[in-house]
Amino acid sequence: MAASPSPPQFPSAALAASLAARLPQAPPDGGGHDDYHIDSAAPPVLGGTPAAVLIPVVAAAEPVLLFTRRREGLARHPGQVSFPGGRIEPGDVSPLAAALRETAEEIGIAPEEVTVAGYLARYRTGTGFDIHPVVGVVNPGFTLRPDPAEVASVFEAPLSFFADPANRTRASREWNGHVRSFYTFTYEGHEIWGATAAIIVDLVTRLNGITP
Repeated sequence: MAASPSPPQFPSAALAASLAARLPQAPPDGGGHDDYHIDSAAPPVLGGTPAAVLIPVVAAAEPVLLFTRRREGLARHPGQVSFPGGRIEPGDVSPLAAALRETAEEIGIAPEEVTVAGYLARYRTGTGFDIHPVVGVVNPGFTLRPDPAEVASVFEAPLSFFADPANRTRASREWNGHVRSFYTFTYEGHEIWGATAAIIVDLVTRLNGITP
């Protein structure tokens, strides 16, 4: 009997190049989304505390996204699923620099292990952060070193799961006197919602039909 063919492999450089063809190659100045205008045709009023996140795409046989679950007890967003990231500090020369620094600090993936593929539209949160999302690709085999002061756990989920609209739902709730409408995903017991889910929807909308 003939041996089964080996599953395809997606080296980080090849996958990053494929993603880059569908993503902006500089941080967008305008456009974007926010917690209260997810469906609005009018652009949101961006601004607030500058922040950046890395969307880590692992170049496995089936590409996956890497997430963190924030530690309970944190002042902001305790216990929520997020991408590694945080405030853009005075020493960060760009949103990219901030996203890579925060990723190294939070989960131990060094900047040289990340191949940058591009950027997504900015996202303003109801808590006052103006998030610059950066898409980066990493090869399997990295060693995670989560910071226990911030990260409770790290997990992966297939990119294809988020690309299927059937796995996406909508919800709304009142918060600080405003009604928020947001996307949610549930993957193996992990609830992913709010800014993180909105950033994922932006990513998979741009990558619809991608063939690495």
